This record gives sequence, C-alpha cells and structure tokens, in this order.
Amino acid sequence: MNKYTAQEKIKLSGFNNLTKILSFNLYDFCITFSDKEKEDYINWINEKYSSEKILEISRNICKIIESDIISESKMDYDPVGASTMTLMSDAQGGKWEEVSNSGNGYSAHLTKSHLTSHTYPDASDPGGICTYRVDFDIATCGDIIPLRAINYLFEAFECDVVYIDYVVRGYTRLESGKKIYNDQYFNSIQDFIDPKIIEEFKFRSDLNIPRDNIWQTKLMAKEFGPERFVFEQKDVNHPQIAEKMSKLYQEMEEVYHLF
Repeated sequence: MNKYTAQEKIKLSGFNNLTKILSFNLYDFCITFSDKEKEDYINWINEKYSSEKILEISRNICKIIESDIISESKMDYDPVGASTMTLMSDAQGGKWEEVSNSGNGYSAHLTKSHLTSHTYPDASDPGGICTYRVDFDIATCGDIIPLRAINYLFEAFECDVVYIDYVVRGYTRLESGKKIYNDQYFNSIQDFIDPKIIEEFKFRSDLNIPRDNIWQTKLMAKEFGPERFVFEQKDVNHPQIAEKMSKLYQEMEEVYHLF
C-alpha cells in the first residue's frame, strides 16, 4: 500500500535522485552428444548473441523504460562471450533518441544511469550439458523504473533458470521537505512479470525485504520435452536422451539452489 498520495509523490523538491538497480541473470541450457555439437553450439551462440545483437536488446530496453541513449560500447571476446555498456539519461523521456557525445550530449554524460550486459557460454561439462548465461544490470537515477523491462528480457531469451534482484538506494524529498526512500511500493518482483510467463516455471522463490528496499526472485523452468533442449532436433529420440534429460534437470536444480 502506498504511504503517500499521488499528489504528494508528484510534489518533489528538486530532482528525484533515488538510485534503482535491477540485476537480471538468466541461464539457458542445451543438450549436446558430441564434441562437434559442443563446438557448433558455441559458434551458434557467438553468432546469435554477438555483442551487436545484445546491444540491440539493450536499445530496446532503453525504449521500454523511456531513457535516452548517450553512448554505447561493445566487445566480443576470444574464444567466447560478449559484453556491452550503454550510458543513459537519468531523465525519463517522452521519446527515444541517440544523443551525440558533443554539445548537450556531453553534459548529460555526468548522469550515472547505465546498462551493462555480459554473456558466458559454457560447453565444458563432460556430460554434454551446455549453458549460456547472460547478466543484465540496469542502474538508473530519477523517475525511470527498470522493472518495466523484465517481461521483454524473458521474451528476448529462453530462460531456464533466472535470478532477478532489485535494490533502491538513496532518498529524495517531497515538496514539504520530507524524505522518501522509494517512490514505488510493491510486494514482489513477480508483480511485474506477466502471469503467462510465470506459469512456465516450476520453482518460484522470493526473498523480499521491503523495509530495506531489497527484493529477489528466483525461477526454474518446469519440465519441458527434449525438443526444447537438444541442440540438434534429430537427437530428440537419441537412445541416451532420458539420461541426458535427467542430467540436465540436475544441473538446473544445482544452479537454482546454488549447490
């Protein structure tokens, strides 16, 4: 329940300088049956989720949360992985546009809102269970609400295990001078996730400490058929597919429970 009326929340004294940080960490699992398939999987991941393609996802996030892009950088790593960084405007915009690094754009660089991403493909498991991990960290200051990007991130990737953390820090003041430590009140991060997406997950765990402005949600996908996980669809009926599926769900549970 809101502690302040809509009228109070609008009447801030100066700039809304609350810092909001969303960390979205996802794992996508895949079954392979040979070293050749492992190699093909890594090559496929490096192409499908290159730094430029991840950067495009970051641009879409900026559109969704209505933050103007100030500058971008990207890097593809040898042998695997990619990372990107996007500097964003703290002020929530009514439109989306790229701002040059000269003139007014340069002064906007003094803001601290940013979006970073890192990818971690792994095909080293001796049992042939490959994983692709992606970390998105969105840090904003002001009226921007990074939680609005959650559903898009689920749509942009195949998410088998997901960790989502959200923290609000700092304070801003109402026009009356009263300090407030959050400008949005909710019970769980899951309140922002489409119910149809939630239904795809078997395990759902929340750690909510609203008094300290800390929230966490963990999710693990329910049991799907092997067609979701095999790298080559011809392997759906492989003689070892049942054994591989058992191993895959064991790996997923280990990542989910951190043991």
